[in-house]
Amino acid sequence: MADTLVDDVAGLLRETADRVVLPLFRHLDAADVTEKAPGELVTVADRRAEDMISAGLRRLRPGSVVVGEEAVADDPDLLRHLGFTGEVWLVDPIDGTANFAAGKSPFALMVALLTDGRPSAAWILDPIAGTLATTQDGAGAYLDGVPLRLPADAPPVGELRGAAMTKFLPVSSQRTVVAGGSRIGELLPGQHCAGREYLDVLTGRQQFVLFWRTLPWDHAPGTLLVRAAGGVARRLDGTDYHPADTEPGLLVAASDKVWTEVHNTLLAP
Repeated sequence: MADTLVDDVAGLLRETADRVVLPLFRHLDAADVTEKAPGELVTVADRRAEDMISAGLRRLRPGSVVVGEEAVADDPDLLRHLGFTGEVWLVDPIDGTANFAAGKSPFALMVALLTDGRPSAAWILDPIAGTLATTQDGAGAYLDGVPLRLPADAPPVGELRGAAMTKFLPVSSQRTVVAGGSRIGELLPGQHCAGREYLDVLTGRQQFVLFWRTLPWDHAPGTLLVRAAGGVARRLDGTDYHPADTEPGLLVAASDKVWTEVHNTLLAP
């Protein structure tokens, strides 16, 4: 029997978006939005969506473990599962919660599967755009069922387009990035939604994105998808990203050449 996991999880995300997330978009009351930490919003839609996705994933893979963003906020010890053997799901029920709470897009639903500690499958759904990116077991990346392959070459630095999340960077790094940004074709401030940033790299709307904060549910899906499409996702010291690694700093690029050009331009002291 063929493995239908990609389609099954895709259907679960679409159903969650249709039944839970989109009906509450622009229909939240003040009591529906709270802070789980200073400056970190959570809505009733986040919690309901995570409950629905988590239950669905456990049904699809009995015995698997789910590590969801909101569950970790309540019990940080759940992160220990990222180093376990077996199947572990990472779930971001609404990536871009601040956007969602403000009644604007983008926001995304994201899931990644770790198998014996190795990222093995990923899904990113932008429910407003209706766009879904998927990958499983090295079989390549797909956007709405169409294979994706990023170009291996790189345009000149002055023609590159990408985003840098400078808000959380150390002050010295902020200065370096801002100074180097004048040599980049277009340096964007970011969309407050990692999932959309990854989708924009996959579709060629931008060639790179620089993050400082690297929470696993924000980046496990996107980094696996970009790599499956031929791109790279590395720490700022050049080592490959892994979701169990909690160190800050991540540069994602459409190719090795783009990664090197951007690193040399934005991050070289």
